[in-house]
Amino acid sequence: MLSLDSRRWSELRHCYGPAANTPELLKALERSAGPTAARDAEPWFSLWSSLCHQGDIYPASYAAVPHVVRIALTTATPIDFSFYQLPACIEVSRKAGQGPEIPPDLHEAYQQAIASLTECVSVHRHEAWNRSTFLSASAAQAVAKGHIDIAEALLNLDDDIIARINNFDFD
Repeated sequence: MLSLDSRRWSELRHCYGPAANTPELLKALERSAGPTAARDAEPWFSLWSSLCHQGDIYPASYAAVPHVVRIALTTATPIDFSFYQLPACIEVSRKAGQGPEIPPDLHEAYQQAIASLTECVSVHRHEAWNRSTFLSASAAQAVAKGHIDIAEALLNLDDDIIARINNFDFD
């Protein structure tokens, strides 16, 4: 896993250029891992917009995922649904070709983090989950087990689609 103090972050890119600010965002996330009420709450807003911008991902995305998963695994209190959703979305985007190849020096830590998403779900399984957390955790498990198409479907579910499925309304 790339150290948050590594100079390599300045060489990695995210949506807005060099990813030198990403370690500070991850440190802020570690200090405040609980669920957020607002969609534009920091540091999640900046992490999402720079690492998975409209489905596009970047080398810094691969470096950040192991830290997101590490924080989720080591947080003893309830966590925000984005701990599941961001890594799942990055992996779905990677498999869809919406980003570069994983840099060789980041490959092993990234793959281990994706595989650890099932453990992350297990660690937090006894918490009360709202719908967003449940769908994101389910998508994270699907990604970890290699079911990318199912993960993508889960990430796209909303109340309207769920109602249409339950009513067999496919028109």
